[in-house]
Amino acid sequence: MSGIRAVADGLIDEFKRRLPQQRKTQRDNLALLVATMLEVRSANLMDLAASLPREADRTDMRYQWIARVLSNALIDPDVVMAPFATEVLERASAKPGGIVLILDQSKLSERYQVLMLAVRYGERALPLAWRVEGTAGAIGFATQKDLLDVVTPWIPAGAEVCLMGDRFYGTADLIGLCQTRGWDYRLRLKGTLTVRDGSGRTTTATRAKSKDFYLEDVELTARRAKTQIGIIHDPGHDQAWIVAMSDKPSYRTTLEYSKRWGIEPMFSDFKSRGFGIDNTQLRYSDRLARLVLVMALALYSAVSTGEWDAVHHPTPAEKNI
Repeated sequence: MSGIRAVADGLIDEFKRRLPQQRKTQRDNLALLVATMLEVRSANLMDLAASLPREADRTDMRYQWIARVLSNALIDPDVVMAPFATEVLERASAKPGGIVLILDQSKLSERYQVLMLAVRYGERALPLAWRVEGTAGAIGFATQKDLLDVVTPWIPAGAEVCLMGDRFYGTADLIGLCQTRGWDYRLRLKGTLTVRDGSGRTTTATRAKSKDFYLEDVELTARRAKTQIGIIHDPGHDQAWIVAMSDKPSYRTTLEYSKRWGIEPMFSDFKSRGFGIDNTQLRYSDRLARLVLVMALALYSAVSTGEWDAVHHPTPAEKNI
């Protein structure tokens, strides 16, 4: 228990510095939950309650305390994440290629899905903002735009931004939003979308089969969104990558879509290979969103600790870099 308390005390100091407007009790409660989650490596509330260093003897009382924290409407994940995300985006903007944002959706439970906006950080991704909705299908453009509107003010002025998204996100609406904001984009397209150019009207899948791999200034869907399209269909792969982009299409610019995969290890950290949030029994979307917040803060803490350790205790291989 003392180890969890020691980690929590360090997090309390950090949260006080980053979140001076948040009530002290809310900061302290979050810090204690994050520290406990780092110790037990589980999002299961009973697992957390069993290790939570509070005076209550009974696990069910500690469970109720966790439930109250997760139901506290004054803990807004967007507000809490803002200072952490702003710092990470500042660091990412200084890297070659600028900021790579990744938009993706994942199943949290039988009832709920999370739409996540993350930033590529090294070979992985870190969460920035998210929305939890009760749906079995894709979360639509209105929510996608809401997430992007939340994160946009956190991006340093003048930073290069590229938005990555899978086939749920290759839409005229999202392409138009990127163009309006001056962002680069790599959005994978479904094979059923209509393409118009000088050669006539066809579909993205037909163009892929024709081995016409680089399409410039085409009109996409009935909305006739103007874009470039790059297509890669490497040997041994069942499906082609059909990617809408703002840059001149080429094999290299199309292959940059592979950066989107940085979000997959992050989702694994949240789910079966990590905290196991997909086994949660929470029945309310707002509580799930705050549980994701606790996991996100735990992930940021782990990454920060790892970076500090790499600087102060480098391995022999790191010393030679």
